[in-house]
Amino acid sequence: MRQNLAAMVAFIVLLVIVASGINFWPNADLRWIGIEKAFPIKLGLDLQGGSQVVLQVRPGPTPIAPDVLAANLQAARDVIESRAAGSGVSEPLVQVQGNNRIIVELPGVQHPDEVLKTLRETGFLEWIDAGTDPIPVGSLITTEAGAPSVDQLAAANGVTPTPSTITGTQTITTTGTVSSTAALTSYSNGKVYKVVVNGAEIDGTKVTAGVDPQGAPMVSFTLKGDGPRKLQEYTQNNLGKYMPIVLDKRVISSPIIKGVIPGGNGQITTNSQSEGQKLAIQLRYGALPVTLDPVQQRTVSATLGSEGVSRSIVAGIVGLSLVMLFMLLFYRLPGLLADIALIIFALITFALFRFIPVTLTLAGIAGFILSIGMAVDANVLIFARIREELRSGKTVGAAVEAGFDHAWPSIRDSNATTLIITLILYWFGSFVGGATVIKGFALTLFISVAVSLFTAITISRTLLRLVVSGNRAPSRWWFGIDTPKPVAPPPSGAGTQPVS
Repeated sequence: MRQNLAAMVAFIVLLVIVASGINFWPNADLRWIGIEKAFPIKLGLDLQGGSQVVLQVRPGPTPIAPDVLAANLQAARDVIESRAAGSGVSEPLVQVQGNNRIIVELPGVQHPDEVLKTLRETGFLEWIDAGTDPIPVGSLITTEAGAPSVDQLAAANGVTPTPSTITGTQTITTTGTVSSTAALTSYSNGKVYKVVVNGAEIDGTKVTAGVDPQGAPMVSFTLKGDGPRKLQEYTQNNLGKYMPIVLDKRVISSPIIKGVIPGGNGQITTNSQSEGQKLAIQLRYGALPVTLDPVQQRTVSATLGSEGVSRSIVAGIVGLSLVMLFMLLFYRLPGLLADIALIIFALITFALFRFIPVTLTLAGIAGFILSIGMAVDANVLIFARIREELRSGKTVGAAVEAGFDHAWPSIRDSNATTLIITLILYWFGSFVGGATVIKGFALTLFISVAVSLFTAITISRTLLRLVVSGNRAPSRWWFGIDTPKPVAPPPSGAGTQPVS
């Protein structure tokens, strides 16, 4: 028992040290233990401001039916939201406006040009059958799936093809080996190429950006569906021919097939890690079904303002202090230990918010504050049961164990129902457009409730066991049980008077 108690105390101390390090020294160098990132606080648009961009569907040569356009807009909204989140933007807000616009709000982004470029690009990948035609990297081409955009053709119009050699080698590697060095040009050759495999057959969950064994940046991918079979059959029947990789009608690699590529696994080398990360985001989250142009861009200030944020922090500190004072005065020693557990709860929760990381918005802070109430509620249930056990005549140590055992079913059920609700809210925020605020609230509430359950049952219990262990257990008064004053005996000869 004492060994288990000592181990739990050591674990809690270690947990507090780690959480304090993440909270108070977020930029510490932790590479010596395998952690290579800092732990900044990510704030939402309402707390730190950012940028707002309005994207509008570019009209095509033929009108799109309203129902098809509405479906394409919703699909584009989902892809843009996923791309923005994948590029590191904290909790972006993406909404469809009217019948041809999408509003994108990017918290913390003051110059969204690079992010916007990633969001706008169609991101449609194709492997084409070029036969013996060595298409230079950078060329604009027409495939069975469509032609280059008007802007792309306009940029290339009138430009005399002047190839310039690319430094390095554009490669695609699998169990077979395919490689080539190509020249960069800007023109459309006017041919229509057959598509072997397209980006819709890429498994987005298996796209990663990294470096190859030689240190060159690359993107790994895995095909799904019929993609592996089609790629294997094509490479098997076309050895020695070109199979360019085309992104948004522009050739990004033009390798020669030098081996069969089975399994649909491959790698695309890029010129830089940032380019690889951008390509990985586009492949991972799919292609845009429509072409979007920015029509408005502006900087958005924090909706709450610095004064509102400061007042919210002060209000939270005052509220937490009053709760801790109530626990101390009403429950005495257990209340003091509950206050210590509450401070540890706050340290661990904020450390998790930084480590995951979680974007803090006003709704997310509300979820955290709500969990404080649930943590206090769990302690109230436990301490009330401990008092009942003490009044029944049990010793302090036995009352502590019985109080926790009897209060656990109620605490378990109430927290379980709350966690289930947070999962439902998170699902709702993930699949319903414009509901990312609900998603953030659900995430912070889930983490906070889980930590509050841990601190109430584990940390509070360990601290109580620590103070009641040994032969010097505190008196019942410290648990809110006042010792009754002795009643003076009646005077001698006094008795009850007979009732007539």
